[in-house]
Amino acid sequence: MALTGRTALLAALGSIPVGVFAPSWAGILAVNAPLSVAILCDYALAAPVRKLQFTRSGDTSVRLGDSAEVQLTVTNPTARRLRAHLRDAWPPSSWVSGTEQAASRHRLTVPAGERRRISTILRPTRRGDRRAERVTVRSYGPLGLAARQGNHDVPWTVRVLPPFTSRKHLPSRLARLRELDGRTSVLTRGQGTEFDSLREYVPGDDTRSIDWRATARQTTVAVRTWRPERDRHILIVLDTGRTSAGRVGDVPRLDAAMDAALLLTALATRAGDRVDLLAYDRRTRAQVQGRAAGEVLPSMVNALAPLEPELVETDARGLSATALKYAPRRSLIVLLTGLDAAPIEEGLLPVLPQLTQRHTVVLASVADPHIAEMANNRGTLDAVYNAAAGTQAQAQRRRTAEHLQRHGVTVVDATPDNLAPALADAYLALKAAGRL
Repeated sequence: MALTGRTALLAALGSIPVGVFAPSWAGILAVNAPLSVAILCDYALAAPVRKLQFTRSGDTSVRLGDSAEVQLTVTNPTARRLRAHLRDAWPPSSWVSGTEQAASRHRLTVPAGERRRISTILRPTRRGDRRAERVTVRSYGPLGLAARQGNHDVPWTVRVLPPFTSRKHLPSRLARLRELDGRTSVLTRGQGTEFDSLREYVPGDDTRSIDWRATARQTTVAVRTWRPERDRHILIVLDTGRTSAGRVGDVPRLDAAMDAALLLTALATRAGDRVDLLAYDRRTRAQVQGRAAGEVLPSMVNALAPLEPELVETDARGLSATALKYAPRRSLIVLLTGLDAAPIEEGLLPVLPQLTQRHTVVLASVADPHIAEMANNRGTLDAVYNAAAGTQAQAQRRRTAEHLQRHGVTVVDATPDNLAPALADAYLALKAAGRL
């Protein structure tokens, strides 16, 4: 049994100084029997907590940064009126710091035989699955002098999806895709591999695109227009090893890589290409394969949501073998991984020929903008040392990128904010060049 205002009650009894020691219930009854009887009666009249029934409803998924609403329905099947304080407990990352108490605690009154619904607003701060913990109820008597307290397990899961902040770049990339695809008045001529139509030659057109047979049949010079081929296979390989756990600013590298993967997926599916996903370190952590165009992006978002970096060194040979298994025919393989010299030279380079022999390979890596700031620092001795360290780190990344490029790999090295649009641009450039 829980007493309300217990310290004040003991002071009112006047039997002993408050805070010296806690008297027994026998002592309280002996000093002030009427008040004790009132407390016991109030406790007895409080609605029993164990008989309460709970059900949940509401959101089951939410994008990181948005709010989710979960309803909790409390049914009081007893013959007593429920007057209660309720705590709907969730993991700490379900709320912005400092808002948990206000969001999770509720007061409610439920008459006998009725039900009431309360809402808990979650604003998660991390990706993944957030599972409801215990519901704690403190049921008060009519006088508010005593209360019963108990816990109930009412399961519910809210999946926190990646925020996909790079979707703001999608309209501009789709416009460029339409230019390549010949669906707007501004057409990219002489590129691609699939014949589209004929039109009149204008200065600046590639002379190799002139159709001499068509020109002979008319009075003007005719040129062929091309559009990129469709239905190409793209395999996005997400490295979830230890390097993906590093934070750039306040965002893990893995999250920036996910954002880039989502933008590329949205763009490629609009282009008519087939996109699969493989997340790997020493084993497969997530996969999306063989989905229809309209299902790829939702499936990928759902698969990426619970994904976390693994603090192990990525098995490059296993990654290569698994990627080749997922891409048996010529494909574009987009590898989202780090550009650190040691893992690339010792792990990826020895197995790279297996990938580049059959496939077009793009490696995208998250660059730390703080390195560029360090390289530009001057003015103090510490700043000069920082500049030397930053310049050395940049030079090492450039050498690693050049080494990969000599093996036929297209390298995209950009900061977290720029990685997604830069990767989308690389995809469009490959498509325009007819390399897909």
